[in-house]
Amino acid sequence: MIHVSEPCLDGREAEYVNDVLVRKQLTHHRYVSLFENAFAELCGARHALACASGTAALHLALRALNITDGDEVIVPALTFVATANAVTYCGAVPVFVDVDPDYWCIDPINIEAAITRRTKAIIAVHLYGHPCDMDVIHRIADRHGVAVIEDAAEAHGAEYKGRMAGSLARIGCFSFYGNKILTSGEGGMVTVRDTPTATRVALLRGQGMEPNRRYWHTVVGFNYRMTEMQAAVGLAQVERAAHHFEARYIVAEWYRDCLQREVDTGRVTFQAQQAWAKSADWMVVAKLHRKASVSEVENALARDGIETRPVFIPMHRLPPYHDHHLSCPVAEDLATWGICLPTHAAMSHNDVARVCERLRMAI
Repeated sequence: MIHVSEPCLDGREAEYVNDVLVRKQLTHHRYVSLFENAFAELCGARHALACASGTAALHLALRALNITDGDEVIVPALTFVATANAVTYCGAVPVFVDVDPDYWCIDPINIEAAITRRTKAIIAVHLYGHPCDMDVIHRIADRHGVAVIEDAAEAHGAEYKGRMAGSLARIGCFSFYGNKILTSGEGGMVTVRDTPTATRVALLRGQGMEPNRRYWHTVVGFNYRMTEMQAAVGLAQVERAAHHFEARYIVAEWYRDCLQREVDTGRVTFQAQQAWAKSADWMVVAKLHRKASVSEVENALARDGIETRPVFIPMHRLPPYHDHHLSCPVAEDLATWGICLPTHAAMSHNDVARVCERLRMAI
């Protein structure tokens, strides 16, 4: 069986988790701090604050920026639902805009058109590991006085003009779910440029309790702490980050080489790699060209022991956010014809060749 994703746990994960058990300190302690420091250094961020999940990271980022009832937050139509849900948790309204037809991240042209007097933030999602065009997004945000949040849940190790994902905005968010490039099983991280915002994130993460006065809660906070065992796994992953990043890049290159003829003949399109970006290649996505449906291709590959996934359903087509009047043709087209191929560090060249052969037969 070739799984669509699989964690690579070939570092000191077991050693560190066992050390946590020996120490009998299971909550926010030594390994959380070590993980935060290592991840901040990896991203080139001033601060990194570990939390319970990528969704929690987004929620903390929004609340740290005082996003509240009635505010509007611009979100790409094509992303995982957590991005929109975190906005909704704040009582704010996610405003969905279409994505770029080439590299599939939020389209700056559509951002500009969607801004109103109620807009307070833009969430730039590095979809499938490819960075957004952050300089253009920041120029738009600065013109209108709105904040930018970097959703790098899928983009560990991605680069934009030589700068690492997680350092491209005032505040950034990561996920360490089991299918991510770096994983702790569950978990998230908030990266922050300035100390006051980092202090507020830390306060909100721990039920709003002041760090120097026990049981004195100055705001309504959340129980979003990361456990020591998660952080122990995460630290071991960061120590091997270069290996994880390179392995994904190699797998993605194998796919592009193996399916070049299908690209040349117009049967398959990949997410376009922009000159100003280095994608993290979290997931290799093939957009098919209307010969066979995605479900037919998924079923054909599954019969051969190859697991795949569809592309995310656009937010405005999901029941909680359904909007009959909104049209996002690029996102809708990608959701109809996109298929996520197995992408993880444990894949061999033979695995990729097998997937490509079966895909070729199915389309």
